[in-house]
Amino acid sequence: MTGQEQQTIFVAGHRGMVGSAIIRQLQTSSDIKIITRTRNELDLLDQKAVHQFMADAQIDQIYLAAAKVGGIHANNTYPAEFIYQNLMIQANIIHSAHLANIQKLLFLGSSCIYPKAVEQPMREDALLTGVLEQTNEPYAIAKIAGIKLCESYNRQYGRDYRSVMPTNLYGPQDNFHPQNSHVIPALLRRFHEAVQNGDSEVVIWGSGKPMREFLHVDDMAAASVFVMDLDNVTYKANTQPMLSHINVGTGIDCTIRELAETLAKVTGFTGNLNFDASKPDGTMRKLMDVSRLAALGWQASISLEDGLTNAYRWYLDNQNNYRS
Repeated sequence: MTGQEQQTIFVAGHRGMVGSAIIRQLQTSSDIKIITRTRNELDLLDQKAVHQFMADAQIDQIYLAAAKVGGIHANNTYPAEFIYQNLMIQANIIHSAHLANIQKLLFLGSSCIYPKAVEQPMREDALLTGVLEQTNEPYAIAKIAGIKLCESYNRQYGRDYRSVMPTNLYGPQDNFHPQNSHVIPALLRRFHEAVQNGDSEVVIWGSGKPMREFLHVDDMAAASVFVMDLDNVTYKANTQPMLSHINVGTGIDCTIRELAETLAKVTGFTGNLNFDASKPDGTMRKLMDVSRLAALGWQASISLEDGLTNAYRWYLDNQNNYRS
């Protein structure tokens, strides 16, 4: 944050991985007041409660990081919850923000908004140009709707509601559940347990050849505050009214094999890596085009090895009570 007057900022989803990182980033500034609400204090699915909160809280800015999230299994098992809850959370917060005359909001989306068969790296203008990945289509549809909600209130009411789309995130507060976690926390836990058990090998699904991009959540938080703090002239000059979202990533990807080798180094595992090629690889490449954000003046600063070391340190400190 910059400026003379203290700003009151509401971070929705402050207990999640991204929301908590945004809190850490915002706390480095002295000219802000941060407001949070737990689920028990404010049910974001309750339109009346959200509207009343926005009307009473005297908020200047909102970071909308609240969402129902999960891996492939969860998305396949609970598609109704994923589309309904995310649509309602977004609609309630964005509409109530408008009614309360809150001018600035940042919506956090996901790289899954892009079509399944999209040219790599994925550019912002690829949105709505093809069929989505089936396994997380309901979640992706909700995130696309969030972008369009922001754009619609901007176009009709002159609001300044912005959207950022992160690549694969990892870091403190990640989900290390053995069945429901994403690739980095799942592998990090597997390597850690292999070291603890003295195992001679770690089995990794697939050939190890697919390429993925990974962004530390503290970089994501820094990018979010950077985009929120851009002056309106600069933001509008680098976006379009109906293509206003900005990709956030490193612009660099690595193979799953390279990821596994780095995780082995970070955790101190010295055994063999066994890639089970009978298991599916998934999409061979998913990389964000981050040229729009780079042109605005921001780029990621945390290397993969440093970021994984940080994530592992957090896991070691919290392995008895991690979010499952």
